[in-house]
Amino acid sequence: MIMKEEEVVLVDAQDNFLGTMPKMEAHQKGILHRAFSVFVLNSKNELLLQKRAKTKYHSPNLWTNTCCSHQRLNESSLSAGVRRLNEEMGLNINLKEAFTFRYLAPFDNGLKEHELDHVLIGYTNNNPTINVEEVSDWKWVKMDFISQDLYSNPDIYTIWFKIVFEQFVNHIKKNESNSK
Repeated sequence: MIMKEEEVVLVDAQDNFLGTMPKMEAHQKGILHRAFSVFVLNSKNELLLQKRAKTKYHSPNLWTNTCCSHQRLNESSLSAGVRRLNEEMGLNINLKEAFTFRYLAPFDNGLKEHELDHVLIGYTNNNPTINVEEVSDWKWVKMDFISQDLYSNPDIYTIWFKIVFEQFVNHIKKNESNSK
């Protein structure tokens, strides 16, 4: 039985559905598609980072946010985030939508990420049980350390994490000040 390649949901800049395309083709052509990035925090306000498995087709062995992937056809961002967080990190927690951002980034292997990325946030004090086919390592890290390390050691992080981290921190700070 031949497995059908995973497809991504193509969208315009306003996140309107345009169709679907095989994931690899979308990354080869740099076509805008929907994606999501999950950020999980604990009660110490530490962020759960994952190190991508060395077998990943792009950005292997790089540190990044808790998990990320693509929504399936007719799957909400929240459902996709919960599904993938469980598949990659063995965590089953509630998530909430934070914001979206769009980016276009080329990789050394000729592929391009062109994504409208939905940022999702969740909270837990549980440690993950990683899927070693997806993730090679994990750690809880203080936000201040990440900010400094992104500056000092940018080559150990994924491109999208470097793009979105400051927006994520600003979102958290804004929500903290609004809740006081």
